[in-house]
Parts: sequence; structure tokens; C-alpha cells
Amino acid sequence: METKMKEAYLIGKIKDYLKTVDGLFFFKEHGGRYGTGGIPDLIICYAGRFVAFEVKNEKGKTTVLQELTIRQIKKAGGFATVVRSVEDVKAVIGSLKG
Repeated sequence: METKMKEAYLIGKIKDYLKTVDGLFFFKEHGGRYGTGGIPDLIICYAGRFVAFEVKNEKGKTTVLQELTIRQIKKAGGFATVVRSVEDVKAVIGSLKG
């Protein structure tokens, strides 16, 4: 349970940062029985790009379904990756600014 709490806290911090980026749209995918399995935690549209972040803490590991979904997004021309910090997210967003 501690791992889950750390990831939830990290997601909150990442959302706080994303709210400050002008022209960026995002939403948090809600897991559980009402969500779709494997969908990354944060879905973003920025600078004309589809971006998906699977948020994991320093010890977190992706599931096989999450890895498959990340590969499918990349194959479709989107950008998807695992992030472990706000700094990881800032680097990706910064690279998309042009």
C-alpha cells in the first residue's frame, strides 16, 4: 500500500506542474473496475502531440499490459513513457516546446 501512496503523491505533484503549462490539456486515467486496463496514468495533448505517462515510483514496475499499451501508443505515432519524477515530465514537455 505504501508504494501506491507514493505513486498517488507523485501523480499529484505532476498534475500540479502540468496545470502550469500554457496550452497543455491533460486528464488522469482512473484505474479500477471503471477504467481500462493498461492505459497510462496521465494522458496529455501538447504542441499537437499525444503524450502518455505511466507514473511509477523508484521501485514501481510496469505490468505486461502497461508495456503493451505503451508500445501500441508509440506504434500509432504518439509518445508514451514511464516517468518517475516531476523532472522526468518537465524534460519531456520541454522537448516538445520546439
